[in-house]
Amino acid sequence: MSNYTSAEMMTVTAARALANGMTCFVGIGLPSEAANLARLTHAPEVVLIYESGTLQTKPEVLPLSIGDGELCETALTTVSVPEMFRYWLQGGKVDVGFLGTAQIDRYCNLNTTLIGDYTAPKVRLPGGGGAPEIATNAGEVFITLKHSTRTFVNEVDFVTTLGFGRDGKGRDGVPNIGKGPTRVITDLCVMRPDPDTKELVVVSLHPSVTAEQVQEATGWKIRFAETLETTEAPSEKELSVLRELKDRTDRHHAGE
Repeated sequence: MSNYTSAEMMTVTAARALANGMTCFVGIGLPSEAANLARLTHAPEVVLIYESGTLQTKPEVLPLSIGDGELCETALTTVSVPEMFRYWLQGGKVDVGFLGTAQIDRYCNLNTTLIGDYTAPKVRLPGGGGAPEIATNAGEVFITLKHSTRTFVNEVDFVTTLGFGRDGKGRDGVPNIGKGPTRVITDLCVMRPDPDTKELVVVSLHPSVTAEQVQEATGWKIRFAETLETTEAPSEKELSVLRELKDRTDRHHAGE
């Protein structure tokens, strides 16, 4: 069996969620890493879109931000931000939005605004950017982040991006809205919302991870599927491509 880290396990599992030919609106950070790994392995025809207006971009290195020149230089074309959101995203042309977050709750609501009380926050975060629009208008949403009680909280301090609302019913009766989050991938497991309650349920544990470890890293009593699967371990090819991508990225951003 290959030696790999929990972070590599998370990225590879997240990458596998993207099917060849999908159109994906990509967030910076972990989602971008996973989406580009998918493009370089099993999904060469995946169409990656970034908030800055780049369409079908194929970066050689991972971008530092949506304004990274690498995205524009390797894109099929670049459109204006209003066109990106109004025509492509709100027009229903995006299959999946791939997002990260600082906090997530049991109903997949995301917080990237602040930690603590809104009037006197302990920490101010970057904000929503395009995530609220992506989560509302993409056909479905994948979320990837590291698993801890700091990130998986009973209630997010601020709902920056709608999952299913504070009670799991936030999307009920809203017309022209996407399915919302359909899977959450962490360094410990894979989760999906319950079809009825929309509460997150663990459906797959990564190799050597226990249910107790997942519970200890979650800020509420997490639910587990009656039949838990074991996530497939990364292949040699997936690990090799991922490591080469990250090494190439590090050398590029270091000016080598």
